[in-house]
Amino acid sequence: MAVRRMLAAVAVVAATLLLAAAPAAAHGAPTDPLSRAAACGPEGGHAATTACRAAIAAGAAVREWDNIRVARIDGRDRERIPDGELCSGGLSAYRGLDLARTDWPATTLTAGGRYTFKYRTTIPHKGTFRLYATTASYDPSRRLTWADLETRPFLTVTDPPIRAGAYQMPGRLPSGRSGRHLIYIIWQNSDTQDTYYSCSDVVFRSSSGTASGARGGPSASPAATIERATPGALAPAAAPGGAAGVPAEAGVPVASVTDLGGVRWPLVAGAAAVVTVLLAATVGMRLRRAGSVPVGRTCEVRNHRAGRRRIW
Repeated sequence: MAVRRMLAAVAVVAATLLLAAAPAAAHGAPTDPLSRAAACGPEGGHAATTACRAAIAAGAAVREWDNIRVARIDGRDRERIPDGELCSGGLSAYRGLDLARTDWPATTLTAGGRYTFKYRTTIPHKGTFRLYATTASYDPSRRLTWADLETRPFLTVTDPPIRAGAYQMPGRLPSGRSGRHLIYIIWQNSDTQDTYYSCSDVVFRSSSGTASGARGGPSASPAATIERATPGALAPAAAPGGAAGVPAEAGVPVASVTDLGGVRWPLVAGAAAVVTVLLAATVGMRLRRAGSVPVGRTCEVRNHRAGRRRIW
């Protein structure tokens, strides 16, 4: 009986720790058009670019590329997120994403054309997406401000379907744009208090396929522009953990980029495994002290009252 109680205790402790280890909030980021965080993240394929290296050096927690979220905004985005910090959501752990550069990895789009936006979700949640485009006078050599965005979103979608690990949002791109611009996406959860922010650099071309430089930025060039992000660029089944070859974020504590009580969930899971092993070892020690024999031998115990024999 004592052994059974101890085994039950082991199971309860392990299950509690593992459940506490799982993130409770939604996660996600745009992959089409590719956002800065996703592009520079471990699976984005652009961590070695000059822009991503500069962002990481300035502070961009790209290991948590899907976690640019702020709690309790409640639609007051323009009040709560400061000018010049829109891409980071005002979070110091992602301040490198606010750098004013004209060489961010960008997706080439056709102005005024139809397009299916894809927002990769690593933990699905309900909510509304609002997509804004920069104005015709946008200057990519300056930090993004609210005045750089149109006052109304060009696309609003609530609870879009999830296909291939991403929210799918068909719509029409804004017209009257050319050259380098930015699409700003706000995802306000409805079943949590979190709101997510992201910046996707794009190069608009006309239907004839030409693109001219935006004010303050160079014309589109193959080195600075990527084609539409492929669905496999960020595999839906992959977790947002670190990867070999990706520089570590200098001076960015893990607790500052994830709302898990200051503990990153893989570490908690590891702790759960350690505790489980230790408790199992304790059970084994108790069994040996009780006279059990090592595994692999046959034991015979006779219940004299019932006249039964049990072999294991």
